[in-house]
Amino acid sequence: MRTRNDRIRHAILFELFGLALSAPLGAWLFDQPLHDMGLVALVCATIAMAWNYLYNLLFDRAMLRLRGSVHKTVTIRVLHAILFELGLLVAFVPFIAWQLGVTLWTALVMDAAFVVFYLVFAFVFNWLYDVIFPIPGQTA
Repeated sequence: MRTRNDRIRHAILFELFGLALSAPLGAWLFDQPLHDMGLVALVCATIAMAWNYLYNLLFDRAMLRLRGSVHKTVTIRVLHAILFELGLLVAFVPFIAWQLGVTLWTALVMDAAFVVFYLVFAFVFNWLYDVIFPIPGQTA
């Protein structure tokens, strides 16, 4: 399993790279001021970072118990990313609607766009992270 410090590094790098890409893309795509979209992205990233740490810890513990290993196949990586994003959906939609002054439906559409972005981003980021920072004695 990964160490606490490795999990913290993972969460911080994930959120920093995600913010650097998502705030400007979201502002452009949804025609929102960058500072408003930046605030939404920052608050959501803070929530997501805490969730990322907890979720990955619990997911790896479940994998160890159920499979005896934390090695993730492509199918497990896809499931991992989908479940992570569903957990965030519940928190993000009301906040986005309130902060940007849009309807819940518009906030859901905005969140769905970010989910698609982050599903792809999470898959690629986590795969690269496992290659760059492998667990000792295990191949990615």
